[in-house]
Amino acid sequence: MTQHSPAQPDSTQHDPAQHTSRRTPSAIDAVADAYVAKVCELDPLTATSIGVAGYDHLMTDLSPAGHEARAGLDRATLRELDGITPADDVDRVTLAAMRERLGLAVELHDAGEPLADLNVIASPLQGLRDVFDVMPTGTVEAWENIASRLGALPDAVDGYIASLTEAARRGNVPAIRQVREGMTQARDLAGRESFFAAFIHGKDSEVLDEGVACSLVRKELEHGATAAREAYGRLADFLERDLAPRAPQADAVGRDRYALFSRQFLGATVDLDETYAWGVEELARIVAEQTAVAREIAGPGATVEDAVATLDADPRYQLDGTDALRAWMQETADRAIADLDGVHFDISAPVRTIECLIAPTQTGGIYYTPPSDDFTRPGRMWWSVPAGVTRFGTWREKTTVYHEGVPGHHLQCAEVVVARDTLNSWRRLMCWVSGHGEGWALYAEKLMDELGYLADPGDRLGMLDAQRMRAARVVFDIGVHLGLAAPAEWGGGTWDADKAWPFLRSNVNMAEEFVRFEYNRYLGWPGQAPAYKVGQRLWEQARDDARTAAGGDWDAKAFHARALSLGSVGLDVLRDALA
Repeated sequence: MTQHSPAQPDSTQHDPAQHTSRRTPSAIDAVADAYVAKVCELDPLTATSIGVAGYDHLMTDLSPAGHEARAGLDRATLRELDGITPADDVDRVTLAAMRERLGLAVELHDAGEPLADLNVIASPLQGLRDVFDVMPTGTVEAWENIASRLGALPDAVDGYIASLTEAARRGNVPAIRQVREGMTQARDLAGRESFFAAFIHGKDSEVLDEGVACSLVRKELEHGATAAREAYGRLADFLERDLAPRAPQADAVGRDRYALFSRQFLGATVDLDETYAWGVEELARIVAEQTAVAREIAGPGATVEDAVATLDADPRYQLDGTDALRAWMQETADRAIADLDGVHFDISAPVRTIECLIAPTQTGGIYYTPPSDDFTRPGRMWWSVPAGVTRFGTWREKTTVYHEGVPGHHLQCAEVVVARDTLNSWRRLMCWVSGHGEGWALYAEKLMDELGYLADPGDRLGMLDAQRMRAARVVFDIGVHLGLAAPAEWGGGTWDADKAWPFLRSNVNMAEEFVRFEYNRYLGWPGQAPAYKVGQRLWEQARDDARTAAGGDWDAKAFHARALSLGSVGLDVLRDALA
């Protein structure tokens, strides 16, 4: 439960975040900036992720002591904030957002949740490897940092094992499904041909081809990569021998834990039963709309499956090979920026550049990484293509490019990085709330549909396909983890993982390997997947409230500018700031 209510903005003042003039930093800004600096010291992986230089050679302490140190910082910062009066509306939002985020982090810590962090997509198991994707590689010094971090990875893995062990001692063990999948991932990373071996010999390492110093760095990299692989081998052994025998069979986390996770991902408290019922209705609405579009594509009486087959057989929508995919992503993203800038959004010069890349992993995900603080690392859209997949349908993915690029995550995240004259470093670089961020990205997809960019029936079917998956996730995630009643068409009775699989297969139009990964993801990361669609719902409610209040003076471009200028904050804080 949040202990502090969000501060109400002073209606007699203008929000300085709407202006380009430099704002005088406040006492609250000083606390927020100091907090970021201390987090970077305690958590160098986060420093690299947000693009703060100077920590790339270091590793995060993932042991119970490391978690306690970070929670101690959160508690101390909350106490410090309690003694400061906000200077303006920017301060009011910062204060409300920090109280909500840091307060919730302390709640999660006190409940022991960070110690038990293991799932198939976003836990330390993946994070220790994924950080190397965003580390600089263009200089000898950059590779020295990589070698140092690889050398420190074994201690981080040992700390992670210690935390999982402590969580198990307290009775909090991830479900066996997550433990087994984690075991598989760890074994892959421990193999001789794993990511670590390929990474240190990749094209980017050609900067090390000459000189004695470079030869020494290469030796350190070889040693570090071997040590990293061995560490992942130890982790796999621990998961198999120590954690798996203690892991529960049930995937569901129950109402109390789920409510805490839901707040973590939304930055808002929602009625979970009402949200589940809305999800069931929203899914039915989208299916009906998708069926109507399918009949435009494949003729009267056609099913969605008929339309998919028609589109997949149409060469106009097909791309062969990852080179063609990357080029199409780049072209589509660049065109959206050129078209929208100055018309529907005012896009800052550094934000007009986005880099589209094929990811070095093969999980099937598509994701965005924000620019570094100085924009030497641009915002990037990544596509993790599963092994063996060489053909791609643009009808499915045009809406995804808008989701990850502009007006989605790239506009949302990179514009906030630019706003150093208004926002402190915590607001610009560190605060990220899934419901706000992913909700905006889904809102952006719908916006592009409203603006006519998805008028082609194939592209529109793809957008509805994505929306259908996100609505199904609301039903799946809340239904299974809370043990709610399943609709009769999906077996009736109580939702469980067995009922959820055919339900997901029927509502996600993708390869079975991808759907299986998503299925495991939802079961092991409760509350995150619904944050997309629920976040979109809350964004649309905030827009509708603002439009009603404005009456005839409604200006969509101004609303979007003001909303995005706040940065990623909890959705309760967003609602109050826009009120």
